[in-house]
Amino acid sequence: MRDYQWIHEYCLNRFGSTAALEAMLPQPRSDAELRALGDDRYLSLIALRVFRAGLKHSLVDAKWPAFEQAFFGFDPHKVVLMGAEHLERLMQDTRLIRHLGKLKSVPRNAQFVLDVQKEKGSFGALIADWPVSDIVGLWKYLAKHGSQLGGQSAPRLLRMVGKDTFIASEDMVAALKAQKIIDKAPTSQKELAAVQAAFNQWQEQSGRPLCQLSMMLAHTVNH
Repeated sequence: MRDYQWIHEYCLNRFGSTAALEAMLPQPRSDAELRALGDDRYLSLIALRVFRAGLKHSLVDAKWPAFEQAFFGFDPHKVVLMGAEHLERLMQDTRLIRHLGKLKSVPRNAQFVLDVQKEKGSFGALIADWPVSDIVGLWKYLAKHGSQLGGQSAPRLLRMVGKDTFIASEDMVAALKAQKIIDKAPTSQKELAAVQAAFNQWQEQSGRPLCQLSMMLAHTVNH
């Protein structure tokens, strides 16, 4: 695989200047910012990610104020009490996206948030304290314990909340294949471990967050 210097020089050549390159790169939230985000906001973002999956994001986002109202501001203590009859009533609410499976995931994820809150003090503490050197481990944890957070949903949720992570986008997978790190989209533990190891090496060489390395790597394939 290529070292970070090659990735940096490739992107510098592509964008023309250091300023242009840096302006394009995302910034993750600090651990303190992640810890300060309320559990109601985490639950809202989890639900938003679930509803965005497979749908046009702008459509979901436009309806989100109605979701905030329907789900009591995503207070997990209130949402967890929403039973089948309540969810059936929400299926009649034309302001919402009426997908029963996705609606059912919200109280389930409220329970998940409360379970983490009981163990860690807050959901933000779990997210903030998880080492980025094993970010794929956090993907696995979210997929296992949360509802409808498998596949790309866990890493995309982390990007939404501001936790540093890479995302296996089509371009990034193409770049990883070109670097001979993987030969297909990573799904197995072995493949994910190989990707994590590569990113840990590039991070050690560059000091950059994973989200920046991820974006830079994606730009090393032809568009």
